[in-house]
Amino acid sequence: MRRQALKLLALLLTGLLLLGWPGAAAAAEVLQVRSGTLLLVGDRNRTYPVDLACVAVATDREEAATTWLRQALPRHSRVNLLPMGNEAGHLQARVVRLADDTDLGQGLIAAGLAAPADCA
Repeated sequence: MRRQALKLLALLLTGLLLLGWPGAAAAAEVLQVRSGTLLLVGDRNRTYPVDLACVAVATDREEAATTWLRQALPRHSRVNLLPMGNEAGHLQARVVRLADDTDLGQGLIAAGLAAPADCA
């Protein structure tokens, strides 16, 4: 029962983000880089834990990936989220920095700190 409720919540959240996303004028801000793939993102009065979709960071590269993300996304960096799903209460999304349209997952892969992962 709880799992069904979480799936419904994830579906509703993803739908709201897809249908109601106002674009760059109200883009989300990075509040914190928590790990090599986990960000805390806020848009106005809400915060979301966001996992970078389609990338996998090896355990031995976690610290370097976190450092890279913190340099690429200082606090209050504006980003667009392209939702891909929800897992364990975290939004799975591609994260694109608005300043230069950089996909952060692809940036980690290009830097050799992550590998492509299944997006299904």
